[in-house]
Amino acid sequence: MFDVINGLPLHPLVVHAVVVLLPLGILGTIAMAVRPGWRHHYGWLAVAVTAAATVLIPVATSSGEDLEKRVGNPGDHAELGDQLIWFALPMLLFGFALMYLDRRATRLAALSEGTAQHVAPGASATAARAVTWVAVLAVVASVAAGVQVYRVGDSGARAAWGDKVSSGR
Repeated sequence: MFDVINGLPLHPLVVHAVVVLLPLGILGTIAMAVRPGWRHHYGWLAVAVTAAATVLIPVATSSGEDLEKRVGNPGDHAELGDQLIWFALPMLLFGFALMYLDRRATRLAALSEGTAQHVAPGASATAARAVTWVAVLAVVASVAAGVQVYRVGDSGARAAWGDKVSSGR
């Protein structure tokens, strides 16, 4: 199923989508974590890009397993690639939580500033603290995902090109 498309192995095609989208999601998640003003305009876009990359990771790993049957064992690359989803999922969840909690904190702050509705004392401050903690966790998850993307890509490049380039041919 995840073997070839138009006569070419599907794996490198899907991998390039992950290699572009996941780092964009990483940068977007970090940006919305450290620049609260950008969340309103770009936050959901960063979450959507991260979600698209996360959905493509299992396609990349499945197509990689099919390619492995044709060309042989890629060494550490396959194992590192299988682990990538466990780095992308927390980043996606923290990015989503950050956007959700930020919207909620904004609404609570607006309500506590003088509308007729009752807001529990300190609710706005508690929501703001939750946003800060989730932003920190989103940055940590994003940095970890970035390191893993590099490790997967480096091992894949070495598996595909290491012996060809280093030998001078």
